[in-house]
Amino acid sequence: MRCVTYAGETVITTDDVAASLVELTAAVATEGQAEAVSIPIVTDDKKVAQAELVIGVGNDVLSAPLEWDDEQPDFSHAAKELKEHRLFPRPHLRAVDPDPRADDEPIDWDFDQPTQA
Repeated sequence: MRCVTYAGETVITTDDVAASLVELTAAVATEGQAEAVSIPIVTDDKKVAQAELVIGVGNDVLSAPLEWDDEQPDFSHAAKELKEHRLFPRPHLRAVDPDPRADDEPIDWDFDQPTQA
């Protein structure tokens, strides 16, 4: 579990939500924007609630570890929603160099030559 500090207030959420929130906050700020998001939290009396916050430019978010002895709630749906945000960083596709040890012959396609049947 993690403590997320925002605008002088601290809330408790799961590791996956906190990590997704921090990553999305940085991505939104990089775009020079701000966005409203909602995350599930655990209140002081151990009840589940929602926190609404604005992330991005000018909105700092701090996530810190928290000692937690109780059962952790399943907030994976919320982490998934944050990761589906249009500005959430996506892995980049990279070209892979061929393995020089491979036995495959390179294919030499000549699209100008008619094929023989």
